[in-house]
Amino acid sequence: MKHLLAFSEEVAQALEAGGPIVALESTIISHGMPWPQNLENATALEDEVRANGATPASIALHGGRLKVGLSASELEDLARTGQAVRKVSRRDFAPVMASGAWGATTVAATMMVAHLAGIRVFATGGIGGVHRGAEHDFDISADLTELGRTPVAVVCAGAKSILDLPKTLEVLETNGVPIFGCRSPQFPSFFTRSSGLEIEDSFDDEASLARVLAQFFDLPAETGCLVANPVPAEFALDKDDETRWIDQALAEAKQQGIKGKAVTPFLLGRLVELSDGATLRANRALVKNNAALGARLAVLMS
Repeated sequence: MKHLLAFSEEVAQALEAGGPIVALESTIISHGMPWPQNLENATALEDEVRANGATPASIALHGGRLKVGLSASELEDLARTGQAVRKVSRRDFAPVMASGAWGATTVAATMMVAHLAGIRVFATGGIGGVHRGAEHDFDISADLTELGRTPVAVVCAGAKSILDLPKTLEVLETNGVPIFGCRSPQFPSFFTRSSGLEIEDSFDDEASLARVLAQFFDLPAETGCLVANPVPAEFALDKDDETRWIDQALAEAKQQGIKGKAVTPFLLGRLVELSDGATLRANRALVKNNAALGARLAVLMS
């Protein structure tokens, strides 16, 4: 499958030089925000990685190739196409690549391509997980399966708070996925800094965390790992407000019969409305924060 990789000039040069690289997903561009805010945010994330000493590698599918790094024109084309782009997880590669159309990679798909390309660090917002009520409908994100088999370090603000976080951590433990906290003894809850769930291994300085990650990849790693990095305090939501908004959005989704892939986009969009934009501001801040940390860790490991 490596013969299907297509590197941007910037990423190819960084790989040849053995320089630090941070993978970035593309569903945040296609489905995370409307045009032109999605392009502005994608550009800001790449600039944040560069400002912290690493090379950004935004990952997507196009023209039947696995794109590792996108040019400015490709970023704009993907952003303009927006939600017409198909979300790609591991199971979706073949039809999208055969069509030659744009495909936007989820956490799972981005991990898969990053590993093929030899990139060890991937920065995103929050991972998918076990959905509430999964004991009835078995709705569990493919992100968790990918973390159990693909050795990439995923820097995130925990799992999305609309999920069942205790069950999500149980599945990660079952799959042997280590969680390393960055200045966070508790697992963050995306929009809030703590879910109340403890992290066994937390580090107060990035150099110590980078040494642990380097050791993780030297084992050799047979799973991925999570680096839990809480949303910046000034953008974190009040836990009671978040709980009330999520409960309302979940009730509305149930009333409207929204299921499957449509649930998460509906809930996140509804939360933006209920919070008067606070969740969107938090989302943008935490992704930028993760991109910066991912870059610094990649530099320290290189």
